[in-house]
Amino acid sequence: MNLRPYQSDAIAAVYEHLRARDDNPCVVIPTGGGKTPVIATICRDAVTHWNGRVVILAHVKELLEQAADKLRLIAPDVPVGIYSAGLKRKDLGYAVTIAGIQSIWKKACDLGPVDLVIVDEAHMVPAEDDGMYRQFIADAKVVNPHVRIIGLTATPYRLKSGPICAAENILNHVCFEVGVRELIVQGFLSPLRTKAGLQKVSTDDLHVRAGEFVASEVEDLMDKDGLVEGACAEIVEHTKDRKATLIFASGIRHGQHIVEVLKAKHGVECGFVSGDTPTGARSAILGRFRSGELKYLCNMNVLTTGFDAPHIDCVALVRPTMSPGLYYQMVGRGFRLQPGKADCLVLDFGGNVLRHGPVDAVRLDTFDRGEGEAPAKECPQCQALIAAGYQTCPQCGHQFPEPNKQKHEAQASTEGILSGQTTREEHHVSETTYHVHMKRSDPSAPLTMRVEYRVGFNHYFREWVCFDHTGYARTKAEAWWRTRSVEPVPGSTEEAVEMAKAGALAPTLHITVEKKAGDQFERVVAHRLGDKPPRLDSDDGLPDVPAQPVGTTFGIPDEEIPF
Repeated sequence: MNLRPYQSDAIAAVYEHLRARDDNPCVVIPTGGGKTPVIATICRDAVTHWNGRVVILAHVKELLEQAADKLRLIAPDVPVGIYSAGLKRKDLGYAVTIAGIQSIWKKACDLGPVDLVIVDEAHMVPAEDDGMYRQFIADAKVVNPHVRIIGLTATPYRLKSGPICAAENILNHVCFEVGVRELIVQGFLSPLRTKAGLQKVSTDDLHVRAGEFVASEVEDLMDKDGLVEGACAEIVEHTKDRKATLIFASGIRHGQHIVEVLKAKHGVECGFVSGDTPTGARSAILGRFRSGELKYLCNMNVLTTGFDAPHIDCVALVRPTMSPGLYYQMVGRGFRLQPGKADCLVLDFGGNVLRHGPVDAVRLDTFDRGEGEAPAKECPQCQALIAAGYQTCPQCGHQFPEPNKQKHEAQASTEGILSGQTTREEHHVSETTYHVHMKRSDPSAPLTMRVEYRVGFNHYFREWVCFDHTGYARTKAEAWWRTRSVEPVPGSTEEAVEMAKAGALAPTLHITVEKKAGDQFERVVAHRLGDKPPRLDSDDGLPDVPAQPVGTTFGIPDEEIPF
């Protein structure tokens, strides 16, 4: 088996760390990037070159089976034992022992002295408490005080404690890391893309316990009929030409509801597995999904790690999570390559991409939901940084959604799944209105024309045209006007609004809205216009409309604008 270049680099980095330092290294390779060949190669070298003994620890039997398969392929002559109740084996005395932590954690002394402990999915090792991993490693050090620990993970952090590598932790230093974007560019991981929707879930009313949303509250939020039916409709619509869709539900009741709606409303079969699914039934369902017989598979907290189905080309997150690691692991189910698979579509109905950031730039501060001073937020129209408590931007008047009003996620989040990734979506415009706007916080600031586009039933996008400004802003406003009107360019914002209301501008038929991953808001970047109207009939080119006092905002009562 030929290793990929970055896998060879990872192995070299581990050996260099073990030679040069006396603490324990961690290797970070994305989900689907091939950690198991790295583990198998280290085991082979430890046994054949240095006459060492190794134990591999994992928390699910699928990972144990993968490690055993790769070891047989890479090092067929190395004696390998398996210690796992789930696999009905308790082998002892082998050069390499692949063990389930739940089965082996009290048996380190039975294994005898080992030189290396390799922990797959090393983010499972807690930083503080005396869990199973810590107990096993402590006992292994009693038998051999010189034992070294090597961790491998795609997510080197935990929800409550942050990064897993620290001087006081079991793992101390990331010796090698390769990123998602790098492996996609090199052709080792599937490209990702997100569906551009309009709505995002509101989790404002959810409580947090032990760093995660309270599970019962999450399920109640996500299991509403309208939300489930809307999400299912979008999933079916966007997976017509896809091979395999993996759905993450918010609870068992919620998952069963999704299965029922998919069957009743759309005539498609969807499997469902959870921790309560009997082993035989679970194996049968997963087998049908892997074979392609079952296109849709919904699960609750069982297919986040160790589940290998490379043909998955859509992942639907119908649940919010506070855990950056869980978010990454869910999306990671679509990372693997498969012949004929062009990319993996991620449908995020839980606002997870906005909460945690793109998968190649996860924001680790998201596990902290303290009650300190409210953070800043960025206005989508003028990009001003303002206190999060504002409902109206004091700089430009943009209206933020009221807290707790925006509940539904029948449509997926617009956020790009990779940092820097840009998504665009064109919307039909049902109405365009024009308004004069003045900054109350600075009455001397130039007035601005606010253009509001209504799309859909009641969703708005806004842009700002700066006739009263100078320099580039005024030049841009003049170009904006000339593409829409045969009238001379207005000399002021008030004149522009009056002429627009009188019919001087071509109708806006469609707008294109752009969203860049990592940014919180959309921007109007293109327009499809109707024909320019003829010249206005009045003598001076202006409509006969009542004069408005300077500083008022057309169409919005002044008391509603807090500046």
